[in-house]
Amino acid sequence: MSALIGAAALTPRFDGQLVVVTGVGRAGQVGEAVAREFGRLGANVAVIDRDTALAEERAAALHSEGLTATADGCDLTDFVATERLFTRLAGAHGGNLYALANVAGGFAMSGSVADSDPNVLQKMLAINLLSSYSATRAALPYLRAAHGAVVYVASAAVLPGGSGANMSAYAMSKAGVVALMRAVAEEESANGVRANAIAPTSIRTSANIATMGTGVRYVEREAVGAMITFLCSKAAANVSGQVIALA
Repeated sequence: MSALIGAAALTPRFDGQLVVVTGVGRAGQVGEAVAREFGRLGANVAVIDRDTALAEERAAALHSEGLTATADGCDLTDFVATERLFTRLAGAHGGNLYALANVAGGFAMSGSVADSDPNVLQKMLAINLLSSYSATRAALPYLRAAHGAVVYVASAAVLPGGSGANMSAYAMSKAGVVALMRAVAEEESANGVRANAIAPTSIRTSANIATMGTGVRYVEREAVGAMITFLCSKAAANVSGQVIALA
């Protein structure tokens, strides 16, 4: 009997819990798969994208699969709008937020540092780092209430042995995401909030396939979803402050 109880405790489930996934817009991208996996595990998934119409399309697709999802459009670099959104979402769930998956972001080559365009750096910092910072800051009061978890998407480029050559802007933004994660993990431990990051190589998304083709060793979107849901679940109750490589 005790073995069965232990197994049940390690089953990642989010029944009836509010989970927020950012960057759930275009079909065929990572956010869609992460939101779907949370939904299959019983979560009430709030999907957020800068483009409201795209977020609504993804939520409708989840509904068609029998999953529970709501959609909101928000520029996550707008700190005031982000706070208002998270206050409303958590308020509808008793002030609790069980998990935040910071999937919003993007990639761009910036060329060598000597020849790089500072505007590319600003864009990478905004969509990868500031969006994660803003969402985390807005979510933390409600994650504390639920003793919840937050997961970030970094990159293999910032791991030991990784290369940021010709994409320093992207690598810098993702290194910042790791630094943010570690700060949250340390600061929020006493409040019962865990923080971790995944660091994948290229993920099999529609955008990556269009750019790089099919002859690339990809990380599957479903693998990303499985790892993020695991890290947000009670099965990973003793895991915090970690960067998990996916290759």
